[in-house]
Amino acid sequence: MKQSKIIIFVFAAVMSAVLFNSCYVSKSIADKSGAQLWAEHCNRCHNAPGPGEFSNTNWDIVAMHMQVRANIGTDEINKIVDFMKAANN
Repeated sequence: MKQSKIIIFVFAAVMSAVLFNSCYVSKSIADKSGAQLWAEHCNRCHNAPGPGEFSNTNWDIVAMHMQVRANIGTDEINKIVDFMKAANN
């Protein structure tokens, strides 16, 4: 009986750590601007293109491609695209 309580406690502790860690990541993304996310994601593999290198329509296509290729989350990619489009106007 005592061993099963320990196992349940360890399981609950691990699940809590996973839950709180995933919430923390979400908050850090929510606190970042599109410019910050662009600098972090787009420069890690190549020289990041400037807003004028693509039209607003093409930014949607580039974003879809890079979201899959670089495994960028939906919230992040939306912020990046909004930043690039706003800077492009």
